[in-house]
Amino acid sequence: MLEVRELECVRGDHRLFRGLCFTLQAGELLHLRGTNGAGKTSLLRTLCGLMAPADGDVLWHGKSIQSFRDEYNRALTYLGHLNGIKGDLSAIENLQISSSLSGITLSEDGILDALSKMGLAGREDLPTKVLSQGQKRRVALARLLLSDTKLWILDEPFTALDVHAVDYLKRLIGKHLKAEGMVILTTHQHVEIEAGVMKEVDLSA
Repeated sequence: MLEVRELECVRGDHRLFRGLCFTLQAGELLHLRGTNGAGKTSLLRTLCGLMAPADGDVLWHGKSIQSFRDEYNRALTYLGHLNGIKGDLSAIENLQISSSLSGITLSEDGILDALSKMGLAGREDLPTKVLSQGQKRRVALARLLLSDTKLWILDEPFTALDVHAVDYLKRLIGKHLKAEGMVILTTHQHVEIEAGVMKEVDLSA
């Protein structure tokens, strides 16, 4: 469903990688590896359509993502290594805004349920700037519970999470894969997810 063909990424005067090819099907997880500066985040942003490749193409159902961006965006949830939340807004308000930007209208009860599952019960109305780094990450990750997208692209999703939150996120990813979802992620942590087909791309190779 997702195909990368001969992808090349250049940042400034430095070529990060070229000739990169891989495919990802329903129920598969791709673990993207590489040393710092190898281009992992740049690749993820390219896969999301936020950066244009120097060469090559990214295809979704056989079509270039550049040619039908809106349809592709509706199938995608991207969580960057930054949480992408506004500190002056509450967790509820942040999720309402992110959902509306994706064209989704959510009930407050649904948002409260997602935040409770992420261990944030009682903190839903606080400005997120007063939350810990781990709690802010949980607010961002609650988007996964509120989306019905096919493809999840996750940049260091386990960062700042405690053991319980890591375990919960692993189960959440596993459940998504069992439901024929697709996941691309980077992580410096060793995690085992019991579902789907696991693939690996190493940009350092």
